[in-house]
Amino acid sequence: MHAQQEGIVIGIENGLAKVKTSRHSDCENCGSCPGSTALVLAARNPLGARPGQRVLIEVKELSMVKSAFVVYMLPVIAVFCGAMLGGYAAERLMAEPLWYSIGGGSLAFFSSLLYIKYFDRSTRKNVSMQPVITRILTD
Repeated sequence: MHAQQEGIVIGIENGLAKVKTSRHSDCENCGSCPGSTALVLAARNPLGARPGQRVLIEVKELSMVKSAFVVYMLPVIAVFCGAMLGGYAAERLMAEPLWYSIGGGSLAFFSSLLYIKYFDRSTRKNVSMQPVITRILTD
């Protein structure tokens, strides 16, 4: 499944078109990004769209869901698992479990942030995860 959205090309950089578009309903419901109602996306430009043209861009919904899961759910799951492992380690060492749970949760949380940074870099290079211009609407 693919999500389509209209936007205006505002520039071309490194073979990618910078497309200014309004937020779609998923973004409006989330509200975690600050600022106005406009977003600027870097989209593949196989049609050769030029600045000022109105275009239709397409993003795979699976990519959006996967990215949202990694960014929002992974840290929560990591903290829970880290706290559980910290408590288990404290039990094995016969120590106070509170500090081990806090330490394990914190370590897992910061590890998940490092993974998110890696995931972000790898998805920028992954062509299948990038938005793509599918149609030029105006000249």
